[in-house]
Amino acid sequence: MATSGAGEGCSSLNGIVSETEHKIMTDLPAELLEYILCCPVLKHVDICNVSCSCKRLQDVCHGMGKVWGHQYKLRWPRLQKHYRQNECCDWLKEYRTRHTVGLQIRQTVVSISKRFFTEVPCVGQVLGDSFAEIESLGAPEHFCEDELLSILNSDRRKSLTLKYYAKKILYFLRQQNILRSLKMFLEQPAEQQSALEGAVLVDQYCNPLADVSLDGISSQLEEITDKVKKMLRMKNSSHPSLRVTQGDCFAVEDFELQRQVVVALNAVLYEQLQYKGNECDYYNPLNSYIHQVLLRRTGIPISLSVLYMTLARKLGVQLEPVNFPNHFLLRWCQHQSGSGDIYDFVYIDAFGKGKQLTAKECEYLIGHQVTADYYSAISTTEVLLRMVGNLLNIGKRGEGNEKSYQLLRDSLDLYLTINPDNVQYLLLQARLYFHLGIWPEKVLDILQHIQALDPSQHGAVGYLVQHTLEHIQHKKHPVEPEVKRRSAPEHVEVQYSVGLIMKHKRSGYNCVIYGWDPKCTMSQEWITTMGVHQLSSGANQPFYNVLVQDGTCRYAAQENLEPHSAPLEIAHPEVGRYFSEFHESHYVANEELETRYPEDMAETLGTVRDLYHRLTASSGQASGQQENPNGHGGSSQDQKSQENQDTMPM
Repeated sequence: MATSGAGEGCSSLNGIVSETEHKIMTDLPAELLEYILCCPVLKHVDICNVSCSCKRLQDVCHGMGKVWGHQYKLRWPRLQKHYRQNECCDWLKEYRTRHTVGLQIRQTVVSISKRFFTEVPCVGQVLGDSFAEIESLGAPEHFCEDELLSILNSDRRKSLTLKYYAKKILYFLRQQNILRSLKMFLEQPAEQQSALEGAVLVDQYCNPLADVSLDGISSQLEEITDKVKKMLRMKNSSHPSLRVTQGDCFAVEDFELQRQVVVALNAVLYEQLQYKGNECDYYNPLNSYIHQVLLRRTGIPISLSVLYMTLARKLGVQLEPVNFPNHFLLRWCQHQSGSGDIYDFVYIDAFGKGKQLTAKECEYLIGHQVTADYYSAISTTEVLLRMVGNLLNIGKRGEGNEKSYQLLRDSLDLYLTINPDNVQYLLLQARLYFHLGIWPEKVLDILQHIQALDPSQHGAVGYLVQHTLEHIQHKKHPVEPEVKRRSAPEHVEVQYSVGLIMKHKRSGYNCVIYGWDPKCTMSQEWITTMGVHQLSSGANQPFYNVLVQDGTCRYAAQENLEPHSAPLEIAHPEVGRYFSEFHESHYVANEELETRYPEDMAETLGTVRDLYHRLTASSGQASGQQENPNGHGGSSQDQKSQENQDTMPM
């Protein structure tokens, strides 16, 4: 880049011709060069090429300068929150590290996809070696998370398998961070532990992919507090709670002033904002998550009590949690000096719209008498154990699907973090992992811990140890997966193929095929229970493994399925485990699934072309005219770990 004067040369007044003036890009000031090189169209490759062209541009593109800082911020905008404004940083080094971490993360995700296709994924079981390499880079954790989020936020219909495992890894990594935070929380002195902060940590652990933070929850509570203050101001403009600012710690001593706070709080929470106990859907786990309680304005006694108690304390009224059986309560002391007599307290039912009860009325609430111990105040740790125990019981009540198993795993992790020596729940965790067939090495560690705590459990421990060792030995000699070719004579009756979007003729649900068998392979007990003999072809017909729109996995008879007339995406959490993308009217099998059904994708493409493309063409000629599907198909995966959960022949 050069400019010259108006002519090749110019004459001076004395007749001497001066030398032609030439200016090149590198003569420009450094600030201007930086401005030019920060043009948004330039990528990191362009900057590398420019910096290699000459010493001057190499100096302008130094690692600490604006050029690489601009490249870094342009490529990874989410990471800016981790840097202070105008922070002096070696941006080139940061760029290289982040780029390297990104490549390593993607390799890890792909490797997990290949290793875990045939079994229930337990990410923590395999991340050790892979993430040791990433940790050796000395990169901050948010680099890993940013790359995983980049994968998840890419084209919605593509890279489904990559997203499936990226989501599981992100889930695991965030949970590990939350567990560390929970352990630090539990190490604090009891008087410094906040029930709200503990409830948020429980919420975050069970919902690691949701945007839940203590700051966000506290901000919402401040808004409710402001509404209560507004209500208070109307009744008593000189109330001391009105002078309190966020973060202040104080207590209102006068009982009449306390009563005014409680009345205003009830009016705002239950009348104005319409909070209520969720009697209709009591066992929904969302009732236990504080961010969902605020969003849906409903919950169970303990979650509403944590909310109520936190708001009251912000306004100067000290309430205490009471671990009352079957119905969590708060107690409000009516004596300034405090008291140990249960009749010196008013008990508040946050689930019952803040109703105030006497000790005797509390017993009427649950229908039987209890000892005085149940009226005692409990610690924040005990509040969390009760909250997590509720989630654990909901998980045990579940239907045996992936969602209930995940809730059971999460709640057990939390419970044993708070109370690590509970033999009952340690044994439950070992049995759960053994039942799911995951992480046998961890099962052995748990069993060893149980044996050390309680030698009387040697019978149950011995049984699980024996079978876990057999499982580990079996994994050392994996069986080659069965390959199903539809061209084989025994598969001649299989009409449909993996990836096709289907509709159930009788139940009406939408689904996608991810596997098939030429005949029903379920047990005789299952066949009888599901009434397979009532079908015209009974069990002697092809059966298909399908992922259903409602999140279940089912086993459907061929005579009950038909290609969907207007195929749409199936919002099932396991879609990415089997398919790499959704392509207009069907799913494309990923590499692992295609290996097991090598001839199915060609059949799927033929069916799609014959059915939907011809249908589109004919509908353009005659409205409402449709063509009957006549294609073949059939392919998926022969996994039975999920099939047995909700499988139906219907």
